[in-house]
Amino acid sequence: MNLIDKTVMLLSPRRGAERLAWREQARLMEKSYDAGSADRRNVNWRAYNDSGEMMDRYERDVVRARVRDLERNSDMANAMISARVRNTVGKGITLQAKTDDPDFNAQAEALWKKWCRARNCDVTRSQNFNQMLRMAVRRKMVDGGIIFLKCYTSDGLVPFKLQTLEVDELCLSQTTPKKKGNKVISGVEYNSYNRAVGYWFQRYSADGMTVNDPEYYDAERVIFYFSKKRPSQVREISDLAPTVSRIRDVNEYMDAVAMKERVAACLSAFITRQNPASGFGRANAAAADSRDSYDGRHLAPGMIFELGAGDDVKVVSPGNSSGESESFLKTQERLMAAGQGMSYEVVSRDMSQTNYSSARQGLIEDDETFAEEVESLKEVIMDEVYETFLISCEVSGLFGVRDFWENKESYMSHTWVSAPKRWIDPAKEANATKIALDSKQKSFKDVCAENGKDWQEQIDDMAEVAAYAASKGIELGGNTNGQNKTT
Repeated sequence: MNLIDKTVMLLSPRRGAERLAWREQARLMEKSYDAGSADRRNVNWRAYNDSGEMMDRYERDVVRARVRDLERNSDMANAMISARVRNTVGKGITLQAKTDDPDFNAQAEALWKKWCRARNCDVTRSQNFNQMLRMAVRRKMVDGGIIFLKCYTSDGLVPFKLQTLEVDELCLSQTTPKKKGNKVISGVEYNSYNRAVGYWFQRYSADGMTVNDPEYYDAERVIFYFSKKRPSQVREISDLAPTVSRIRDVNEYMDAVAMKERVAACLSAFITRQNPASGFGRANAAAADSRDSYDGRHLAPGMIFELGAGDDVKVVSPGNSSGESESFLKTQERLMAAGQGMSYEVVSRDMSQTNYSSARQGLIEDDETFAEEVESLKEVIMDEVYETFLISCEVSGLFGVRDFWENKESYMSHTWVSAPKRWIDPAKEANATKIALDSKQKSFKDVCAENGKDWQEQIDDMAEVAAYAASKGIELGGNTNGQNKTT
């Protein structure tokens, strides 16, 4: 207690006790959250609150430009981007139609496979559908998002194709909405419920020159693929934004280490001269004997060279820091991978410190991260594209189903199957699958889906192989009626 507290306590113990109690409560409230305190640890931490769009609007272009620079020049940035792309789309995602009509399923799957070719699905005829999906994952990670525009053309398999647009093409200068009562925010037109109803584009040509006036497209024709992390967010921000500063620091560090190693690999020698025993000054000694001049001299293998009188050689051999760099880079790469929800191993491809158990656990955790991206791809892009494709096929008369419009939802029933991943230990994985099947923890349908196959097609293939083997008098495994045969 200070002097005032003691005086108050002496005159009125009750008031003095209340004074001390309120002071203690204020002290506790001040330190309820260390993150909210203003002590010396947080003295330079200045943050503010605002809506999602206001927080992103003024830094969105700068962040995008910096991440694109790292995409072009940073191997670590590309390691994270490539890890996300190959583990989400990978070898491709296959359609399986799930209606009650097997003939319709087979026809829809065949037409979809044909439409996914570059000349049928891409208005520029430069990418097939899986390639467009890979680019979508990459652009969302770098730019923050990508835009697909539905184009209804007269050429191709069906009158429907896709055009990919960059988020840069959203017109920021457009402020007047097309419909009264709406508002335009960063090129996107919203209604009173903050639902996107249209998009304004400032289209530019392939050489980067802006062409024409802003164009408006209804939201039904636009697929905007980006990560929405706040309710008030209306536009994209790069997925690499939390990691970009660390990637930049590591790149700068590696440049410095590389320069240091290049210097360390060079042998530098300096001649130390003492004053000569005769004459006045070094100039007179150098003039008296040309051997004292070392201009143009260089080191060579097996060289024998006589120095001038009183001269000495000192070799510069800077140390290297490759050992320290390795541990530093591993730590930084672990942090960067963790910031993107991935493991160090899947980003660095370094498996030197893993065993089966740790690799399996890391794979499970990575799959949980990639599953979110796959879910977003399927629901935002692939489902929308497939449903539009089916409608275009019906309009074109390729199906000829009489009750298509009455039962449109049932005809659009489908699922997506990703390409299977290779096993870490095939024997252990196969044994685990067998146990799961025997204990009814998994069905044959589940196992086929994990392997990227349709369970009905798998059974048909098995039956076809068994029937052909039986026609040749051979059972699978090489036994026929209990006897071994060779063919």
